[in-house]
Amino acid sequence: MTCLLLCYHPDNWIAPFRLGRISFRTVKANRDYLRNRNSASWMYMSRLAAMKEFAFMKVLKDNGFPVPTPLDQARHCVLMELIDSYPLRQVTSIADPPKLYADLMALILRFASQGLIHGDFNEFNILVNEETQQPVVIDFPQMVSIDHANAKEYFDRDVQCIKTFFERKFKFTSDDEGPTWDDVKRTGKLDIEVEASGFSKKQSKELDKYLQQITQIDEREDDEDSGNVSADEDEDDEDEDEDGDELGQDSNAEEEVEDGHSKPSKDNHEIKNEAEVSQAPRSGV
Repeated sequence: MTCLLLCYHPDNWIAPFRLGRISFRTVKANRDYLRNRNSASWMYMSRLAAMKEFAFMKVLKDNGFPVPTPLDQARHCVLMELIDSYPLRQVTSIADPPKLYADLMALILRFASQGLIHGDFNEFNILVNEETQQPVVIDFPQMVSIDHANAKEYFDRDVQCIKTFFERKFKFTSDDEGPTWDDVKRTGKLDIEVEASGFSKKQSKELDKYLQQITQIDEREDDEDSGNVSADEDEDDEDEDEDGDELGQDSNAEEEVEDGHSKPSKDNHEIKNEAEVSQAPRSGV
């Protein structure tokens, strides 16, 4: 649900949060929706998303999960390690699709065994190294506990997203129908550890409610926009929307980033990263 835009800072590279999904039009509609409802402020929800991203990323990294190293968080921004990898959706060929498929399914189960469901585990949020083809997972504001009321639905959706993508992109279909919800065996309590880190249940519920509202808006807009367009054309339109979104960011940089001095540079979801953060100042971003 969140997008990361890499921006240049004199000392480091930063990754500010922006809530929304694909097109700038949708992002603006979501923000206006909340203002009209007076239910929450855009910036407040952006801050909650950044807080949750940082909290989950830190706990996951500390427990050996393949995620970027989180460095700092302030307001609606998260500073993290840059990963020298491509989004899975941009990878044109995989030397061993069955292995990567198995690794990703095992990772879904590993998250669940520690009490967590990613909730948006797809080709947009999985980075793959060009040489090692090892996956790195990003984007955690929608991550939930396996005790969440919709945990099974989110788990099944994560699994199906990987199945569908591999069938479409790599023409690979596994003989194994799993994993299923029945395969989930809790062996850890990282969901509880995240709460103990400072991201409270109240904040989680507020953000979860907001993300559900945004998902409903996005789904309605997708239905309205799709019409009789084929699946392939839909995918092309989505890519074009993302390109337009980058242009929209230029004209709205001062509104999205309070300091107003960051120079939009490269989208972590669009291109290969070319730099790596060695350390970050604790003064925030």
